[in-house]
Amino acid sequence: MSPTHVWIPVVFYWLPMLFFFYMGMDVLLRNPRQIEHRLVSATILCYFLMFLEEYFRYMLPMEYSPLLAAVWFANVGILIPGLGFHLIARLIGLHKRMSRPWYPYLFHILTLAIPAGLIGQRSYTSVQLFMVSGVWKWPIANAAYYGTLTASLLLSFIPIVMLRSRRKWSAADPDYQEHGGIFKLLEYGSWVTFLWVAVFGYFRFNEVLPPYTYIYGGLIWCFVLRLSMQRYEFLNHAGQRYKKMFQINSQAALLVSLSGSIKEANPSAGKMFGRLTLGKANLTDLGGAEIVAKLKVQDDIGELEMVLHNGESPVEVMINGDYVTVDHEIHAVLLIRDIRLRNEHVRQIAFMAYHDPLTGLPNRRQFYDKLEETLAEAERSGGEVAILLLDLDRFKQVNDRWGHEAGDQMLCKVAGMIHQLVQPDGLAARFGGDEFVLFCPVGGDGLSAAELEHRLLAAAAQATLNYEGEELKIDMSIGISLYPQDGTAPDALLRQADKRMYAIKRGEAEGNHEI
Repeated sequence: MSPTHVWIPVVFYWLPMLFFFYMGMDVLLRNPRQIEHRLVSATILCYFLMFLEEYFRYMLPMEYSPLLAAVWFANVGILIPGLGFHLIARLIGLHKRMSRPWYPYLFHILTLAIPAGLIGQRSYTSVQLFMVSGVWKWPIANAAYYGTLTASLLLSFIPIVMLRSRRKWSAADPDYQEHGGIFKLLEYGSWVTFLWVAVFGYFRFNEVLPPYTYIYGGLIWCFVLRLSMQRYEFLNHAGQRYKKMFQINSQAALLVSLSGSIKEANPSAGKMFGRLTLGKANLTDLGGAEIVAKLKVQDDIGELEMVLHNGESPVEVMINGDYVTVDHEIHAVLLIRDIRLRNEHVRQIAFMAYHDPLTGLPNRRQFYDKLEETLAEAERSGGEVAILLLDLDRFKQVNDRWGHEAGDQMLCKVAGMIHQLVQPDGLAARFGGDEFVLFCPVGGDGLSAAELEHRLLAAAAQATLNYEGEELKIDMSIGISLYPQDGTAPDALLRQADKRMYAIKRGEAEGNHEI
């Protein structure tokens, strides 16, 4: 055996097969469950088997060449276009628009030629005659050879057109701007492989090169596929990272379509809204019609406060969102924060700013605001408003004898009594200490100022506080003023009521006033 017979199989067959084996295992082991990785690995395996067949044909006598070419080489070659169509369809998302049984069997329809040839014991795609040229066993080109080669080149245009079209349609798609690099790489790789197959398929170069030299274009194509899968895997890992962040986010997160259909909900959203039927539940079912309106026009979603519904329970939320492309369709990711506790704190702060913390009555600030509004309305309508200022008698002795707890209970008792008295048109407030004030529109078909004072005195006379088994009498002094007779400004009216109240305390005036 000459040295030529040693290095030729090493260089032209063993090294390419080792390269195919390495690339195939590298792609498959990266993600064996991913269909795209399986398809690329299967394509690389086909090229490996074609080189293995050529190695056997090189080593065996020429009478074995027709059988190996017909049964092995040709049938393996038939599988490659279908695998390529299937892979490209998945990468560009075409498979999502196809229904069974079209997907995936339409892509592999050429494989029907394999059982047809085996049953008919005739190969429609391989050469039956070979000749010796130097160390090579070259096929004698005939109609079957050129017909198969031409058909293969025409079929290779299909993935090129698919990739080119997808690049054009997805130019404005943010998600596919990232995948656009993969499509561009595959398109250019397809063109280089196409030119290689055309040149080395139609031109034989005096048979000095190995037979079927065009299959060495598979090295280019498989290298491009492996590189594309590495980039695709990176983007897929980015998607996996996004999915993990979506799932572990402490805030409720929803993935929704532009029509409001809820596609995904993380565990926090499940706790907030209970069990959601994904794909069927809609934001409008939760009371989110306002959000759905924004989604339909892809309006910005930021710091949006609204009330959603968890069954019968309202949930005050703040929603932030952004648009993403998932499965080649635009969706929105909504981060939903429960702000019930925050709003409750805000309401408590607002309440404390305008209310007395002990009795819950409005404080001086709110009283003045409401009194000014009521006086302005009375001025427009020509009505009258009574202002009553009251102070608890001997309240200090109650605190000294029974303690501040008894005093606080007495203040709350009086607060409830006067609040009930002025409803629904008036307002009662605590000014501080044991001093209360109230106003109420009077005259017309309603109570007169005197009747209002009499009712308050009557209520006070019957009011007692049961504290630790003791009945504590509630006594009070009341001063009254009337708008507009005693003044038109709140301060003037309060001063007049205050003078009359202290006159009563000193015994200089009767408790009942004729106004």
